[in-house]
Amino acid sequence: MTIYGVALLAICSLLGALLGDLLGIALNVKSNVGGVGIAMIMLIAARVWLIKRGLLHEKVKFGIEFWAALYIPIVVAMASIQNVAAAVSGGPIVLIAGFVGVVACLIATAILIRTACPRAEVGLAIAPKHGVASEAAE
Repeated sequence: MTIYGVALLAICSLLGALLGDLLGIALNVKSNVGGVGIAMIMLIAARVWLIKRGLLHEKVKFGIEFWAALYIPIVVAMASIQNVAAAVSGGPIVLIAGFVGVVACLIATAILIRTACPRAEVGLAIAPKHGVASEAAE
């Protein structure tokens, strides 16, 4: 039954590559744009669709999950090789872009943390219910 997982993965991969190429053409880029991501989303959607319809037997489900689990690390490894090759040939602009991206993420994280969790003002003691000042304020 693992073969059904391979078949579904192959269909999603081919359709994702086709849609990624079409998206690249539409954006006037000479590359596949997001084909792998589209394929992964299609694989997840197909699995959910099959489960909701009751068409996914336990052995077929195992085959799909097995190949889906292998698919992600392989794609990440392939993408990292391409990124390293592009970075080596890109020169110092790649280092600058990477540095700016990391700094932007750090700043955005700090802003989100500060706005989501406001700090209590330091030095102000909260008075108890009975109106007696707390010992911390003295």
